[in-house]
Amino acid sequence: MRILIVEDEPGIFNFLQQGLEEESFSVDIAENGNKGLQLALSGDYDLLLLDWMVPGISGIEVCRQFRKEFKDTPVIFLTAKDTVDETIFGLQSGANDYIKKPFHFEELLERIKVQLRPKSGEHSLFILGNITLNTSNHQVLKNGEEINLTQKEFALLEFLMRNKGMVCRRTRIIESVWDIHFEYNTGVIDVYINALRKKMNLKEDENYIQTIRGIGYMAKEL
Repeated sequence: MRILIVEDEPGIFNFLQQGLEEESFSVDIAENGNKGLQLALSGDYDLLLLDWMVPGISGIEVCRQFRKEFKDTPVIFLTAKDTVDETIFGLQSGANDYIKKPFHFEELLERIKVQLRPKSGEHSLFILGNITLNTSNHQVLKNGEEINLTQKEFALLEFLMRNKGMVCRRTRIIESVWDIHFEYNTGVIDVYINALRKKMNLKEDENYIQTIRGIGYMAKEL
């Protein structure tokens, strides 16, 4: 899961980034509204945390512009503004939730989890041949038997299964799963792919994770 934080106070965004990454989220930071909007519109984020008052365009305007393109992605405001009218104004701009500074990280984390719960009709269970992945309980099964994966292995498999039947380029995998947005030796992906194949004990007729040479990988049912 990827979260974008639009916040200009280093003490706050460093604290949030550390806490969220410890909870296995990938986190990007924008210290002004203009950069925040650019990232929000170009990135693949599962949730936005927006400070109301940031340099450049305001968090309110970021939310409004973002909502024109992304109707369902959750947005939570982090702000010192605390009047009823301001709260209503923030929610009317398109936010899903609103938490006032100062706040406890545990409360924010629970609010994030609420927003990221699968909505009615959304999938939390993904199937690839005889492999099932459940994001609700963080469980992977093969023929009904549990496979123990690390957090990063689970995130990689989830990404591939969410994009089943599509070629996933190495750069997109490294950005989405490892949250790396600069030139990087993507050989680490191969190491994790091999670990996944080994842990899932894939036979010759279970080539569910296919190598697309020179490009990346694809999850595909045979």
